[in-house]
Amino acid sequence: MKIDNILIFLSFTILSTCLSAQTYNEILGRPTNNSITMTVLFDQKSDVYWEYGTISGNYSNTTTTYLAKKDTTLKVDFTALSANTKYFYRTRYRLNGSTALFSASAEHSFYTQRATGSTFTFTIESDAHLYDKKGVLNEYKICIANQAADKPDFMIDMGDTYGDDHYPTTITSGKLDSLHKYYRPLLGSICHSIPYFFCMGNHEGEFNYYYNQNPPNNLAVMGSLWRKFYFANPFPNSFYTGNTDIEPYGIGNPENYYAYTWGNALFVVLDVYRYQCDTSAKPQKWDWTLGSAQYNWLKSTLENSTAQYKFVFAHHVSGQGRGAKVQAKFFEWGGYEQNGTSFTFPTNRPGWAKPIHQLFVDNHVNIFFQGHDHLFAHEVMDSVVYQEVPMPSDSTYEIGMLANADAYTSDTIGGSGHLRVTVSPACVKVDFVRAYLPADTISGVHHNMEVAFSYTIGNCNTTTIEDISKKENPDELICMPNPFNDEISINFNVAKAETIKLVITDMTGKIVFDKTEMFSGAGKNSFIWNRKDLPGGTYICRLLANNNMITKKIVKLK
Repeated sequence: MKIDNILIFLSFTILSTCLSAQTYNEILGRPTNNSITMTVLFDQKSDVYWEYGTISGNYSNTTTTYLAKKDTTLKVDFTALSANTKYFYRTRYRLNGSTALFSASAEHSFYTQRATGSTFTFTIESDAHLYDKKGVLNEYKICIANQAADKPDFMIDMGDTYGDDHYPTTITSGKLDSLHKYYRPLLGSICHSIPYFFCMGNHEGEFNYYYNQNPPNNLAVMGSLWRKFYFANPFPNSFYTGNTDIEPYGIGNPENYYAYTWGNALFVVLDVYRYQCDTSAKPQKWDWTLGSAQYNWLKSTLENSTAQYKFVFAHHVSGQGRGAKVQAKFFEWGGYEQNGTSFTFPTNRPGWAKPIHQLFVDNHVNIFFQGHDHLFAHEVMDSVVYQEVPMPSDSTYEIGMLANADAYTSDTIGGSGHLRVTVSPACVKVDFVRAYLPADTISGVHHNMEVAFSYTIGNCNTTTIEDISKKENPDELICMPNPFNDEISINFNVAKAETIKLVITDMTGKIVFDKTEMFSGAGKNSFIWNRKDLPGGTYICRLLANNNMITKKIVKLK
């Protein structure tokens, strides 16, 4: 077996025998059934090759030796791999021109495409925002370490990661270079074994509105070039489908939307920013669009997929606004004007079959994942789960809750962390895994990697609380009256005799009520909460059984 090319992103610091320090990082990307891509970046001119095999510590295959130029990404594909297989590898390197022996990295690993019927895990993060004050580096490092502990097959990053459109008309190519390069060692600390997929965010600035302003010297063109220089997203081939455009100014294929199948699941990653209808001004309402090419590709991809599960990813519904379920009713996504009564999709999208949400419903999309709003939020609309991904880097744990929770109609939780998604033939399980700085766990109220919310699609047999996550109107958990003055009844169903724990917290995460009770039989049960002494405001009610949870937002009036 021979490797022709290689593309990986790893992060190591090494000391050569001549005592000249080398620093490099690698990130895996574009995994398929028979290949994977590695992008490596050295800070000095170096020689590098890789040893790999299917048995830990036994590297039966070796690549050719490559020259890695200083501060220039080397992109190489491992090819002729076996499907549904775990590979182990290590990196061998030395300074170019040196006669010293090649140093060896620690052993790392990756999986090729999982077979139908396999069980696997992937993680999702969104809105790291380390380029502004919202994102805190130490918090982000904890979150990515937590993701590594989940041992996922890959990570999907939902955007607002390494772009910065806060200064869209004055930002320089050099600044964009440094913003993208900054993430290499961070991602490299885990993505040597976790292939990395990227979904465009609004702050990457890669939209038509900027693209047409004095090209190529603009945010969109320069951002596209530096993103592709440092990171490797999929492009259409025998494994991936996606954007077939070839763009000018050296961009080539923009690698901005794509789809693939892994195990029993279809993954579809959209770009909701590159194709606005009107580029003369900031886009509004019907200006936001996937564009006809991406729309037709999405429609064909969903209709032709026979996957058991279908997941779609985009930074935000229609690329604008706040919230998910409410926004999904309007404009290109839902077909209605903002008044909610005038259905004008045929007029505004002549020749298009149906709004995007209806495509999801008709083709049995299970979950639409989005970022943008900086909190965890879970809603269901016409059997489609709309899942907001929390920030991985919010050390206050409440940025999104304070700013955007009111835009959602159902389960909302603050905090920093990532989503862990486990896919099996029986079910899909989604966990919100929280990330805490050590100083914030001293009280014992919270601990790093605690699961703040879980739900399932299918039958995971993990809890006897009746699964309400996929119902349009989850009335099996009823908090009434809500809003309330002094007393509220929290009603729920259990399937058998069960110990149920009720925890109520304020919006900072402080526990204001904690009670555990054994319920003797199946049927309807309730907790009564009366706290006249507490101030009015929003509280989070959590019912826990067998390590699973149902969550509701409740409002005390005074």
